[in-house]
Amino acid sequence: MLSKIHKLSRSSRRSKEKVLCVIVMMNLSEVLVYVWEYTASSLLDIFTTIFNHQALILSVNSSYVDPLLQFETQLKIIESSFKIVFAMPTLKEVKEIGNTETEEQDLEELYHTILNIYEDTLLILVSKDLYKLQILKEMAVWMNQDKSYLQQRVLAIICRVLNFASKKMKGFGSVDAPCLGELAAELALLCSHNDVSITQQASFGIYHLLCIASCNNGNTAGSRVTKCDKSGNHNWLPTSVLDIDYLPDILRGDKTKIARSIGQTLTPTLLTDFVWILFMRLIAPDPVMAKEAASLLRLTLESHAKKVTMVSKIVHTIYQQLSGNSSHIMRHTMLRVITLLTRTSPKKVIFQLMDYPVPADNTLILMWHAAGNESSVAPYVLKTILLILKGKPGEIQDISLERRRSSLDSNNMMPVAASQALCTLLPVGSYKKAVAQFFPQLLMALMFQLCFSSNIQLDSDDHFLPQSSHDFSLLLGPSYARDALRVLLNCSGLQQVDLSLKRKNFWKQVSQVLFHLHGIYLVAKTLAEHNFPQFPETLCYLYKLSVEGPRRTEEGVITIIFLTELLNRFFRDPFPEEFLVLFRNWVNDSNPAVSKLSLQKIASMAPVINQIESVCSLVLSILDAFFSKDNTVVIRALFTLRRLLNKLDKVIYSSLCTRIATSYCPLMDHNDAGIRSMAIRHFGELLEDMSQYTWMLNAVVLESLVPLILFLEDIETRVVMACKHTLTICAFQLKWSKFPRSIEHYRFELVVLNVCNNIFISHGSYITDLLSDSLGFLRSSRAYLRRAAVILIGYLAISGRHLLLRDDIEVIMKAVERVLVDEDPLVRDLAKISCELFKEIARKMTSSVIKQSLRRLFNFIYIKKVKPLYNYYTPSSFNEVKETCIIDDNVEE
Repeated sequence: MLSKIHKLSRSSRRSKEKVLCVIVMMNLSEVLVYVWEYTASSLLDIFTTIFNHQALILSVNSSYVDPLLQFETQLKIIESSFKIVFAMPTLKEVKEIGNTETEEQDLEELYHTILNIYEDTLLILVSKDLYKLQILKEMAVWMNQDKSYLQQRVLAIICRVLNFASKKMKGFGSVDAPCLGELAAELALLCSHNDVSITQQASFGIYHLLCIASCNNGNTAGSRVTKCDKSGNHNWLPTSVLDIDYLPDILRGDKTKIARSIGQTLTPTLLTDFVWILFMRLIAPDPVMAKEAASLLRLTLESHAKKVTMVSKIVHTIYQQLSGNSSHIMRHTMLRVITLLTRTSPKKVIFQLMDYPVPADNTLILMWHAAGNESSVAPYVLKTILLILKGKPGEIQDISLERRRSSLDSNNMMPVAASQALCTLLPVGSYKKAVAQFFPQLLMALMFQLCFSSNIQLDSDDHFLPQSSHDFSLLLGPSYARDALRVLLNCSGLQQVDLSLKRKNFWKQVSQVLFHLHGIYLVAKTLAEHNFPQFPETLCYLYKLSVEGPRRTEEGVITIIFLTELLNRFFRDPFPEEFLVLFRNWVNDSNPAVSKLSLQKIASMAPVINQIESVCSLVLSILDAFFSKDNTVVIRALFTLRRLLNKLDKVIYSSLCTRIATSYCPLMDHNDAGIRSMAIRHFGELLEDMSQYTWMLNAVVLESLVPLILFLEDIETRVVMACKHTLTICAFQLKWSKFPRSIEHYRFELVVLNVCNNIFISHGSYITDLLSDSLGFLRSSRAYLRRAAVILIGYLAISGRHLLLRDDIEVIMKAVERVLVDEDPLVRDLAKISCELFKEIARKMTSSVIKQSLRRLFNFIYIKKVKPLYNYYTPSSFNEVKETCIIDDNVEE
């Protein structure tokens, strides 16, 4: 009969009802005997199994198997043993089955032997490798998964193993036990259990675990022995980490003391594991466990949130949980977690909150509110948002760089999210002080975002409708930046500024790309009109921003517009020297728009130019702008300089006139006709201004003669007229008595001939220099310059032939011969005539030094003027009436 009951009880294919039927059919006395025999047999089977498992585990432990594979194998065997051992009935129930005292003792002894074998197995494993404390954490997990296992019995073994490990740690400085944080969370959750025995065991387990963790921190100095259990076992407990006074509170299950002790003792990595386990219990189906986890989590984070390293993951999990169930039972606790994490890690929390799609949903707005509840970190939150606002929406990121968060794509949408977040955070009462502190930074950051978003919207106008959620988010950029700017003004006591901008229709037009530059001016002007109290801070920030230099083109333009308008409102021209330095530096900024705005402002200061102490350096910076690659900057610089020179003190003017005149010369050969004509005309005006200082400018005038003569053939009428006007002024400057007062109606060759004759008479020694300058124009890409250069070289060579050596003639002939194959037929014809002239000059030259010196002396005494040689007419003038000759009829050939 016993064998039948035993067989039925162990069969997994038969139900318990069949066993009960057999029992009912038996005599009660027989049943009691059979039950005792069955129980003893079951315990013997368990004993045999556990004993075999222990032998197998120890054999694996002594082998040379890969440590990871070894641990996984042992863990599977221990889990199997766990399910067998802790599924046994209680000792009381087992002893009640015995009929005699001897039977009860035998059953009790067998029962304890089974538990001791399991415990000894754990102790052996831990003694060899403290890393295998991980098994204790797994035991706690198995225990919580199946409530049929006796928790008190499991916790007793866990506590004794931890006690053994803490003793073993006495001589070690550190230990590789990464499971301590997770195990601490499992034990801490049981410290408020209804069963006092479970609470006591969990508390002792926490205590021993903290002893291990404190040794793991290396804080063994100043330790003292502390009694930890009734058996007289002692532990080393560092007083600097876990105060001895906390021990009674831990043993009583005081959650506050437990959370504080764990937070103080565990390393950041272990504490992060502790917090993560507690957090995951918030979303567990057990409401009692969730409530207990919420309490411990709050207590821990209130004191030690700064040690938690997995902030972004926790925030992201909260977002997922609240998005899936907005009425989550633990919603309030999760939002409180956001607040506590923001207190110590505002940057991590805010960056994670910005890393979600735009526009933000209700869940994300709730999380923003939670982050904004912590007033103590409001400045740090705003600093983080300002850091994000430095980015440009839609800007392509370098995908080759490793990203901090995998959810970021190559298009940066965080600035748009940051603008929307400001709409939520700025009105919060606790942020009022921080908003006042960062008003200038927030103001300029939002102005930058308005500009960025407007430009992006212009780029997106090719699509009638957004093609993706990304495009849709980009289109929302201007509205969020605009709304945030309005909120900022209203939260800063500038409601009247908001209303004034509304009357000016600014808020409706701000998203239009063609309006944004005027809009910047409008905001600055409106703020100045209302004498906004934040002016000093804003001016200081703009100055700091200007000195450091903006990162983008748009930022530089916005900064200079804003700064200029505020200075115009609160300062009279000229500005203080500190700001003049900025404008002087901006003249040569790499951004053409900034350069032109600076030059425009400098030009407006012309009436007070003589009140500026550093006027010379200001003028020189404008001269440097002549070399800009942007033609509009060069034109603006020419206008600005001319306006300043009209008002500049003559003494200062005279000290700069040579440098200014020299700077005009390169522009006379500029590719842009407008710049050429302005440079030439302004050069003539400078000569008129400095008519009393002619001796200072004669060398520069002679240097400018070649371009002034050659560009008389320019295809642009304005350039030709400027050359004729300035050339007339130069003739007066050089005191050429034979040069007419006006050359408006004379053809090019006759003007060249007259100039060469006058140079020969007044400044003959400069002819070789002029020849050298003229040869360079033979390589010009413009045909009219090559024609003019051939003619000028010919006349200069004829006029100064007595000054030239044979080598000089050979160099000139080689240069002219290269244009004999010019693509322009007229150039080729003129070059042939010039070559014949040079050959004639070379033929008449003598190798005798004495004869050559006499020839030069004769030419200086007897000045022989030259008559026309080329009979050249400008191609556009062939059909015109022949001009009046300006050559004296009595001149000898």
